[in-house]
Amino acid sequence: MIEISAVNKSFHGWQAVSELTLNVAAGELAVLVGSSGSGKSTTLKMLNRLLEPDSGEIRIAGRDIREQPPERLRRHIGYAIQSVGLFPHWNVEENIAAVPRLLGWPRQRIRDRVDELLALLQLPADFRRRYPQQLSGGQQQRVGVARALAADPDVLLMDEPFGALDPVTRASLQQELARIHRLSGKTIVLVTHDIDEALLLGQRIAVMDQGRLLQQGSPRDILLHPANDFVRDFFQPDEAGVRLLGLQRVAERMRPGERAAGDPVRADATLRQALSAFIVQGATALPVVDAAGAEIGALRFEDLLGAPA
Repeated sequence: MIEISAVNKSFHGWQAVSELTLNVAAGELAVLVGSSGSGKSTTLKMLNRLLEPDSGEIRIAGRDIREQPPERLRRHIGYAIQSVGLFPHWNVEENIAAVPRLLGWPRQRIRDRVDELLALLQLPADFRRRYPQQLSGGQQQRVGVARALAADPDVLLMDEPFGALDPVTRASLQQELARIHRLSGKTIVLVTHDIDEALLLGQRIAVMDQGRLLQQGSPRDILLHPANDFVRDFFQPDEAGVRLLGLQRVAERMRPGERAAGDPVRADATLRQALSAFIVQGATALPVVDAAGAEIGALRFEDLLGAPA
């Protein structure tokens, strides 16, 4: 879907991106991480031609992005940023409908799409008439994501979209993004400085430093097989064990049909969350429940180290 080949970008003699080659498959959620100034955001902006590369090639869906005017390209690429960028004098419906209006969609189709996106982002239908200043930060960010998805783009670019939010709202929106990705199958490229966010959301992680791509791979590969000392240190080796637990779900290790006492953990919780529950409760086994709250099995502390026998 996205093919970046030997791309370079410099500013006044400073090399922001150097010989970057990276592929993102259709339907994949890829995350760019790295230190400040590593070239993450510059790379993202080159994908929708907010910045032009000095050399190299970028192709989306097999087509060189330079083959069409930037404005036309951007109408088919969603873009969500940390500062949200909602138009303050437009209400929620008008903000979400911005690109569909530019594309000349019929009025009823636009209204139906706004309804669909409000439901998808779990925003009440009556929010369509509210203005940005009447919304919380988390609600504004949801509207920003809805606007980015409004024209049903093939690709969604997200630059630190949750960086300015409080931890509770941030965690909620991370779960929303994961759900939207599962439902829509969109190709998403996310820039973040949050390691846990990258591991939670990313199917592929690309680690950058000083404009260069150091390593790309699955979260598990990155944690278990860092390419060099920078990658190892960036992902904080002292935290590697608990972060690996965050990559698996309770359902993968539970014992179906077994019973245990205590406050339950959900089958879709991560093993890292289960570890916290074990410690807080001082338990060696915990009941496991499904999304409806029905008990379906148990998880023993020893199961965190491997699948039950």
